[in-house]
Amino acid sequence: MKTEWDYTTLADAYLKRPDYANAAIDAMLSIAGVEKGNAFCDIGAGVAHLTLMLAERGLNVTAVEPNDAMRANGIKRTKDLSNVCWFEGTGEQTGQSSQVFDMVTFGSSFNVCDRQAALAESKRILKPRGWVSCMWNHRQLDDPIQAEIETIIMEQVAGYGYGSRRESQTPVFDASGLFKHVVHLDSRVMHEQTIAECVQAWRSHATLERQAGAGFAEVVGAIESYLVSLRADSIQIPYSTNIWTAQLSD
Repeated sequence: MKTEWDYTTLADAYLKRPDYANAAIDAMLSIAGVEKGNAFCDIGAGVAHLTLMLAERGLNVTAVEPNDAMRANGIKRTKDLSNVCWFEGTGEQTGQSSQVFDMVTFGSSFNVCDRQAALAESKRILKPRGWVSCMWNHRQLDDPIQAEIETIIMEQVAGYGYGSRRESQTPVFDASGLFKHVVHLDSRVMHEQTIAECVQAWRSHATLERQAGAGFAEVVGAIESYLVSLRADSIQIPYSTNIWTAQLSD
């Protein structure tokens, strides 16, 4: 399925992305009163980072992913899990039945949707008083290594910006008029990667690829040169998992 954002060339690199903070995921589920066996629709499930975390908590997960290569990696990673099934679809058109899910999740995918259309579709497939959650992992830019990487990017990509993924999503939920009680959760997580894994993760950075254009490989090469210059086998990367969760209005 073709979408405006094509992740085909990034699908394998996505396997090296960090998981979300367990504390943030558990807090999200607690706020929503989630119980084992509840039905979740994970939209933009990619290579199953969030899907796996939900399935491991005993939830029944319908993973929706438009990109064939990403979905193939996700299917491979979850092939032994009976509580996960996969479908082709988008945030705006999931292809799922109405009023069947307890929660809809967007793991690093809400920003590549028409967000108002995705919230309307979420309402359609949610049970009454169901919940929607969107989340991203944000690198902590006050870390010295991450600050240097930011300098490299800013020097090579004029006007580089993060778009909506680093913005508060509360106004988006509020504007829809569909939800109440928007809650923002923030939990730090430290992710260790080898230098090679870190470089591979940067090769999966769709926002950077989109803005760097033909210079994407050069920018990643500069990041790789810097990381290699650290003469370390691995580095600790501080992330903050940011989640916005909200319940359908009565």
